[in-house]
Amino acid sequence: MDPAYPELKKTHSMARKGRPWRDHKPPPSGPVWAVINGVGAYWALVAAVDLNLFDAIKSTGRAPVEKIAAHLSLSPDHLAHLLDVMVTMGFLEKLDGLYKITDTAERYLCTDGASSMTELVRISPGPMENWLGLAKAMRNGGSASPIDDDLRGFYGPLNNATFATQLRVATLTGFRLGWRGRPGLRVLDLGAGLGPWASAVLDQSDGSRASLNDWPEIVELAKASVAERGLSDRVSFIPGDFHEVALEENAFDVVAICHLCRTEGPERSPSLVQRAARALKPGGQLLVADYFADNEKRLNPFGVQMGLTMLANTRHGRAITHEQMYGWLAAAPLESIRLIEPIKFNQVYVATKRHP
Repeated sequence: MDPAYPELKKTHSMARKGRPWRDHKPPPSGPVWAVINGVGAYWALVAAVDLNLFDAIKSTGRAPVEKIAAHLSLSPDHLAHLLDVMVTMGFLEKLDGLYKITDTAERYLCTDGASSMTELVRISPGPMENWLGLAKAMRNGGSASPIDDDLRGFYGPLNNATFATQLRVATLTGFRLGWRGRPGLRVLDLGAGLGPWASAVLDQSDGSRASLNDWPEIVELAKASVAERGLSDRVSFIPGDFHEVALEENAFDVVAICHLCRTEGPERSPSLVQRAARALKPGGQLLVADYFADNEKRLNPFGVQMGLTMLANTRHGRAITHEQMYGWLAAAPLESIRLIEPIKFNQVYVATKRHP
């Protein structure tokens, strides 16, 4: 009988080298299978969200598959497989054949969750054709369908999907920085989307005012969001390219660049940081929030993978390392540079503009 690993048959026989499957075993294929199965795991979650599975189980309470299937008008046999996969992911609990939603799923995967990510599940990876064509994009030196070309169609839903999470990050950042004790702040939010960071400042700082900048297509959406929050009388808008739009210098107490640098990449981000720093008053604070990669791009998979997502889907986006960001802030010149992480993976650099 051939050994388990034919390539070792002649040189690693039991007579010469011992048992090859114990003493000379090649590395396992598990890591490869984990990545392959990751595709199925993602689409299983997409299906669960599309079916409103978590909303249904929250409504039914602890229930057997037959009750959940009847609630959703689905085949119990088919649904059971999806439910069991959700159990393995930690989104459902299963005991004596009864399924129950977990706290994680209730918060993030129900449409009315406190920090619902249901819209983000589909949007976050970017257009699927960009991933299918990633190898071709590598050969051609660019994304086949950059999301930069579909500002309202892609960034509109993305900004809506990320608003709740970013408002939470910004709110917690404000608690750390003491915005409640600093009335009358003037805030500039560059690439603001729907304005979660400016909203957090306005919520905490009495008498504060904000200027929101983004592309004209996004500004129109931001106006509706600001009005819905009752903040229209405290917000002005600066439509246009954040690299080129005219900005007041030495005018703002807080300037935010949030989840923008990784879309602009290492070539365009330094000048953006410089522009933001010039807009700050002496003693003002610059906030840069993003998903940063570690300096060697091997210890923080989330930050590194987000960089590849940018490469696949944008014209300029790449991973941004801590070393790069710290260097750009220090050269601005900004001081008292520190890093906080209000919630996991959401990191924020805070830096202060030097007095003359």
